[in-house]
Amino acid sequence: MGTLETQPAGDRPDLLAPPVAAALGRWPADAPVDVAQVLVAPIDATLADTAAFCAAYGVGLAESANCVVVAGKREGSVRYAACVVLATTRVDVNGTARRALDVRKASFAPMADAVESTGMEYGGITPIGLPDGWPVLVDSRVVAVPYVIVGSGVRQSKIALPGAALAALPHAQVVEGLATPVK
Repeated sequence: MGTLETQPAGDRPDLLAPPVAAALGRWPADAPVDVAQVLVAPIDATLADTAAFCAAYGVGLAESANCVVVAGKREGSVRYAACVVLATTRVDVNGTARRALDVRKASFAPMADAVESTGMEYGGITPIGLPDGWPVLVDSRVVAVPYVIVGSGVRQSKIALPGAALAALPHAQVVEGLATPVK
């Protein structure tokens, strides 16, 4: 985890967006990953974007994951999903993600919509604590990472947790081929 100074996320709600702290507080006791394995580390908020973060804190792109919000319309209503992919890949928005949302066309959700809907800061959106009912699409490569770094809902920290924990989140689906390698 590079030079990150981690501690149990439950001990530092000040480093988490309110929906993230609330979700960790409801973490099921019988979850396959204990909530004590969910760690948080403070970072410089100006370095929250993936490339800058990885360079500054010595974290490899293959252990850093991005959570992006995608949206599409169906029968007049907007459907949202969170897609979690490694930083070495890109979400297949108009292929795999679009089919998972069951819409004709999908795109990245506008920043204002993503921030308002999640209650999280842009650049820090995480799959933990998303609105009820949102699908969390997790690329299968993410689940294989022993400890993956994701946003914390705010730009001044990052969460580290076993990749397998993301597969156990409410409404999570492990999706083969959700992302394609960055060339």
